[in-house]
Amino acid sequence: MERKFDRICLIVLDSVGIGEMPDAADWNDAGADTLGHILQTHPVKLNNLQSLGLGNIRELPNLPPAPSPSGNYGKCALKSNGKDTTTGHWEIAGIILEKAFPTYPRGFPDEIIETFVKEAKLTGVLGNVPASGTEIIKQLGEEHLRTGKPIVYTSADSVFQIAAHEEVIPLERLYEICKIARKILDGEHKVGRVIARPFIGTNAENFKRTENRHDYAISPPKENLLPMMAEAGYEVIGIGKIASIYDSMGITSDLPAKNNTQAIEQTIKALKEFNRPGLIFANLVDFDMLYGHRRDPKGYAEALEYFDQRIEEIIQALTEKDLLILTADHGNDPTYKGTDHTREYVPLIAFGKNARKNTTLGTRSSLADIGATIAENFGLKLKVGESFLKMISD
Repeated sequence: MERKFDRICLIVLDSVGIGEMPDAADWNDAGADTLGHILQTHPVKLNNLQSLGLGNIRELPNLPPAPSPSGNYGKCALKSNGKDTTTGHWEIAGIILEKAFPTYPRGFPDEIIETFVKEAKLTGVLGNVPASGTEIIKQLGEEHLRTGKPIVYTSADSVFQIAAHEEVIPLERLYEICKIARKILDGEHKVGRVIARPFIGTNAENFKRTENRHDYAISPPKENLLPMMAEAGYEVIGIGKIASIYDSMGITSDLPAKNNTQAIEQTIKALKEFNRPGLIFANLVDFDMLYGHRRDPKGYAEALEYFDQRIEEIIQALTEKDLLILTADHGNDPTYKGTDHTREYVPLIAFGKNARKNTTLGTRSSLADIGATIAENFGLKLKVGESFLKMISD
């Protein structure tokens, strides 16, 4: 079969949900609506996303549908049992999790902490509670400076997070103890991610997390889109935290990016410099990390507006044989209670200079439909997901 598109550029707008899923109440997320609530409370101009069809997916406050969108549009459900980064990204690649990763609403069991302290040769840890990352360094940062003990915390997601001041526990040492934690957290305690959370500052008033975060994910099952593509000889370029989410499996080039601006720059660079057929896969982390968890709808709205402005450059860098897919991995409504992700549908936009235009892709039953579409384009087949390739190509 002749390839419809030589390159597919897939951009995940981390946490940009588009309204509650039918089972949202089971996750204590009834009424969550990341995009809807942001546009309601902080109307911003999203002219480019609007012209691609974002406002055609569903009725959105202050974002009317485009009369004739240049993109194809719909929304995807998360079929997996979860609502976190790993779950959403893995599902895109064709891995549907029946069983959620373990979470720790009361902190980690004593035996996990004791093993971690012993194997990492620590004098102890602080915290071991679910918490907001910015709040816990305010609460325990000064004690950490005095004692040198790292701060361990979790959230509603399956994460083991280790916060440490860069001058108390240097980055290399912090990364080393994260790797030790990753090895310990196996079996029934196989958390989705261990995350290094370095910070700087002199006291609770000015502690600030740095961009030297590093994620240590568990390895996904081998049968997924990325290694399948790499083994078939295609490029798989990971931008931002993509490589860490998939434990580098199937990634042929890893382009680092610590924020949205860097990820956008790396995406444009990849489109201009990598000419071989394959996948350019980017994650834009700021929506989730800086604004969703911190419940900052104004910052979130401004970040959406910034992306909307930059998407023109991404579109300009596309060739006639490229396809751009925009989606998200879960929701994180910044107007909602708490500080955690929300169980929502995610937007789906597919645009190509030679693709069809203004086709509704409907409500897809799984994010795996994206992976199935990419696979079909490159002559491969995933075990799950329903491709929409024929709906967007002639």
